[in-house]
Amino acid sequence: MSAVSSEPTLSLKGIHKSFGPVHVLRDVDFEAHAGQVTALVGDNGAGKSTLVKCIGGIHPVDSGEIRYNGESVTIGSPREAASLGIEIVYQDLALCDNLDIVGNMFLGRESKRGVVLDDEQMEQMAQRTLTSLSVRTVRSVRQPVASLSGGQRQTVAIAKAVLWNSKVVILDEPTAALGVAQTAQVLELVRRLADTGLAVILISHNMNDVFAVSDRIAALYLGTTAAQVKTSEVTHSQVVELITTGGSDSLGRKDS
Repeated sequence: MSAVSSEPTLSLKGIHKSFGPVHVLRDVDFEAHAGQVTALVGDNGAGKSTLVKCIGGIHPVDSGEIRYNGESVTIGSPREAASLGIEIVYQDLALCDNLDIVGNMFLGRESKRGVVLDDEQMEQMAQRTLTSLSVRTVRSVRQPVASLSGGQRQTVAIAKAVLWNSKVVILDEPTAALGVAQTAQVLELVRRLADTGLAVILISHNMNDVFAVSDRIAALYLGTTAAQVKTSEVTHSQVVELITTGGSDSLGRKDS
């Protein structure tokens, strides 16, 4: 396993975000460390999606600070987030069925040799990325995405995210609608991402998945940070209590 730095790769302090009169995020704190999986949990409407969109540059924060590798940053667009090394794999995966794996992994970022697409280089890079993640479920990088299973599609979307020297990878419900075997494969890949040194943020409603792969859990409740805790120091029932009530009798409101 990769050594974990005491300095978080991504740190959010006192984040506020409103849409008109609706105050969605209130004084949210959040950290993600290299070499760890941080699970972001919360009920529907807790603010998870808004927080992720603020990290990804889709929504500007109203106030608060975002620090990346110890430096204060402003993320004004998805392109700026990507340039920092922040990649998000949304639940819909955003893959094109009519393209093969290589075409999807390089969509919008194609390698060129002069004015001609460098298919050989893209194929080699795609294969190298899948190999580095120990992905063996894909027969060929030239397979059409339409022919892949749900687990294989998730694998391709994750590989696409790490292809660009990313440092933070955010995964939105990566095991949703997957069977037992495919879920196990995706969770194994999530763990490997962290073990290669990435800061992985896992959004999930599945507590079994959360406890299977995460090192830390950040719980949101009605737009506020209910707690940030080490997974090894909490139980399923305590996390459910944080999600549903915003607190737990046996836990403090926040844990750094």
